[in-house]
Amino acid sequence: MELGVKIKRLRLQKDLTQEELADRCELTKGYISQLENELTSPSIATLEDILNALGTTPAEFFKDEKASKVVFTESEYIEKLSEDHKIEWLVPNAQKNEMEPIRVTINPHTFLEEDVPHEGEEFGYVLSGKIYLHLGKSAYVVKKGETFYYSAEKVHRLENRSNEKAVVLWITSPPTF
Repeated sequence: MELGVKIKRLRLQKDLTQEELADRCELTKGYISQLENELTSPSIATLEDILNALGTTPAEFFKDEKASKVVFTESEYIEKLSEDHKIEWLVPNAQKNEMEPIRVTINPHTFLEEDVPHEGEEFGYVLSGKIYLHLGKSAYVVKKGETFYYSAEKVHRLENRSNEKAVVLWITSPPTF
């Protein structure tokens, strides 16, 4: 861990100069500079004084800051193929998130297995082709460029009755795929 870099980041967030931080901790500006440039390391007591002056605690300061992944490439997608369709999970391990996006390609004259009622909501955007959304006892035609949105409390499935593949961006919240 780059202790000095992290202290500098906190100091700048608090809009303090090195001299102001040093004064608050009864240290010298030169010491703060050396610390921020990783040229020295503070004692535990000095670090506690600095963190206190920066308005944080050692627990918060040392908390693991693993950045969440934001961008995913096609090589990271998880794919499941069958004769009737292809499902691609667009965000690996999305089941830990609030929603789960998938891309579904449905071959001509086929359908996805029926999904039983469950908690949550689902949204879809037809990227290409035309599908039938079966929701309970109703069926809806959804064409390229159109969307669907529903509460998943009824039995539901997608069907492709056309001669062309249909591709749908499908998002569930909470994740269920």
